[in-house]
Amino acid sequence: MKPLNAPVGFFGLITSCARSRALLKTLAGSFRPACARRLLSLLLVFALPAVVQAQFTFTTNNGAITITQYTGPGGAVVIPGMTNGYPVTAVGGAAFYDNTSVTSVIIPSSVTSIGGWAFYNCLFLISANMPNSITNIGDWAFLGCYRLLDFTMPSSVTSIGLRAFEACYSLTSLTIPDGVSSVGPETFDLCISLTNVTIGNGVSSIGYLAFNSCSSLTNVSIPKSVTNIADYAFSRCGSLSGVYFQGDSPSLGGPNVFSETYGATIYYLPGTTNWFTPFGGLRAVLWNPSIQTTNANFGVQTNQFGFTIIGTTNIPIAVVACTNPANPAWLTLQTCTLTNGSIYFSDPQWTNYPARFYRIRSL
Repeated sequence: MKPLNAPVGFFGLITSCARSRALLKTLAGSFRPACARRLLSLLLVFALPAVVQAQFTFTTNNGAITITQYTGPGGAVVIPGMTNGYPVTAVGGAAFYDNTSVTSVIIPSSVTSIGGWAFYNCLFLISANMPNSITNIGDWAFLGCYRLLDFTMPSSVTSIGLRAFEACYSLTSLTIPDGVSSVGPETFDLCISLTNVTIGNGVSSIGYLAFNSCSSLTNVSIPKSVTNIADYAFSRCGSLSGVYFQGDSPSLGGPNVFSETYGATIYYLPGTTNWFTPFGGLRAVLWNPSIQTTNANFGVQTNQFGFTIIGTTNIPIAVVACTNPANPAWLTLQTCTLTNGSIYFSDPQWTNYPARFYRIRSL
């Protein structure tokens, strides 16, 4: 294990306060006072990096470096991409374990792995800037990072460890990348501020207590390759109003998948199979809105473009529009429920655009 030294400036050989003072005293005696003061200030600036060194310890293996421990003063931390001529490729297990002084960390693009317990219980960590080179986030990696708010899951991630983000109270939104195959047990347990979760298309299973007590979570979309959801996976999600499944009914690990999640509804698509109600304790409803293009209400009506939408009674919908479907920026125009199974939508702004395209999505 070796200290990872901060880069040293022009006066890199000045490595101790005693030697610095001796050199400054000698040089100051050789110059006029004003010049000596300027030289003194310059030397102090260049000598600073030598004092603020050895903020990391690390190991080297096959020409790659793993950070094993952070020993610096805290605050904003930048992990170097290279040291001693080798790339830094991993933040090792427990490298920042139980640190209460680090407020932000920037991880270089050379890093591919975040080890288990790496940022465990970093109580004041607010921001973690992670590059699109990271493929693995280890067990318990960010557990107990209560203030972690500025965080985006890299799209390169393929593995998220057990309880990796448990009790990250301040996280509000998260996208699980398509390359991740499973959301493990308790991964996002007690993420009480999490309002929006997008689960990647590669996820096939959701583990025990994975989103337990995510009390601010309002809607979840479950992709069609999901085949298994463990018991209590979404228990105690008190704000959850809708769970949207894109594929066939997955197998459930028990009757309590949505335990203590009151008032939510399961929505499934036409053409999917094996749905029943109650499903995991919740009512299951077919989500099947469609735009009627052949009746008299379709088209321009009193200077407004409109159409009728029909479907299952009281299902929630959003009507969105864009001007270029090849590169769409969808704008929400209206959210509503299909009271009595039908609603008429009209767009008074349609003349402001050379073309406008519409679609219906879930809330």
